[in-house]
Amino acid sequence: MTLPHPLAEAIDRSLDADAEALRELALRIHAHPELRFEEHRAATWIGELVAAHGHPVERPLGGLSTALRARAGTAGPRLAILAEYDALPEIGHACGHNLIAAGAVGAFLALAPLAATHGFSVDLVGTPAEEGGGGKALLLDAGVFEGVDAAMMFHPFDRDLVAHGTLANVWLTMTFAGTAAHAAAAPWDGASALTACMQTFHLVDAQRVHFRDGVRVHGFITDGGQAVNIIPERAACEFSVRARTLDELARVRAIVERSARGAALATGCEVVITARKGYRDLVTNLPLARAFATHLRALGRDAAETDEDVGMGSTDMGDVSHAVPSIHPWMAICDKGETLCHQHAFARAACGSRGLGTMLDAARAMARTGAEFLIDAELRDAVHGAFVARRGA
Repeated sequence: MTLPHPLAEAIDRSLDADAEALRELALRIHAHPELRFEEHRAATWIGELVAAHGHPVERPLGGLSTALRARAGTAGPRLAILAEYDALPEIGHACGHNLIAAGAVGAFLALAPLAATHGFSVDLVGTPAEEGGGGKALLLDAGVFEGVDAAMMFHPFDRDLVAHGTLANVWLTMTFAGTAAHAAAAPWDGASALTACMQTFHLVDAQRVHFRDGVRVHGFITDGGQAVNIIPERAACEFSVRARTLDELARVRAIVERSARGAALATGCEVVITARKGYRDLVTNLPLARAFATHLRALGRDAAETDEDVGMGSTDMGDVSHAVPSIHPWMAICDKGETLCHQHAFARAACGSRGLGTMLDAARAMARTGAEFLIDAELRDAVHGAFVARRGA
């Protein structure tokens, strides 16, 4: 079943009417970047726009002050459209979350008036702290996605892909304790925590030959000592460990932790390792992703499913995708290879005319795909079947 023409026309009319307000929302969030769990202005502006259309907004949500939810409809199948709006330190919206937020709002506002007459329900869920805070995972634990039949969002990129994966990850912090001494008068009395810290990097690098394809391990030193003439008694570093699967993530994490312990042992230091919960790998629901691709083609955008020429990051949408059938398509806001997420040029693209146009295309494609899913029992059965089969595998 394809989307009935009158339904598609109603969605398009809604988005055309709201286009300027959505562009303004995206630019306003872009101009006022807020870090994870601090997105108070962005959440307020999203809530104000949604409330202005007559939809009550629940905030806080799931114990998070900058999370929110609006809902239209009370019965039938239920779709969640997810918004992100946190920024990065120093480089602001270099991941384009301002566009994600406005696109999600647009898709929700286009579907909401249709909910009652067509017997479905749709949620807009504002999810804070994707950049290292795991807002979606926290909302998942709080039960926010209970009763949801499918979830969707889009992410800006340098190309259109509907089923490109992401990596499972975990963050590890290593804090080394050595012995202070005068670096010139009595260095033999000291044990350098900084040396242990640096040796951890060398040991990790020596193990890369044993990593499977797709593994990414990267870190930086957060504390390199106290003064140049003191053998450092304290040093610390942080690593992000990523892999295609949770099993490989566990294996590589063990290697990184062994490297830190080995470096501490060799230098006469001690190390404390703490882990911050990361994200699960993204499981794309292919029937839903292919429906999204069909609606993109109708908008003149021919998306591939995936592309081995570009790498993967990590997202807390991965956690959602293990619990609910989900899609997380990527859509170009610049030319292929021009720039990528977390670069200054990508932040500029996220407030440019092409970025804003992509945001509106994403809103339209999400709304059309969402409508088809919500009214087409055959598509819902295919989505559910793929989810159950993938979960069993």
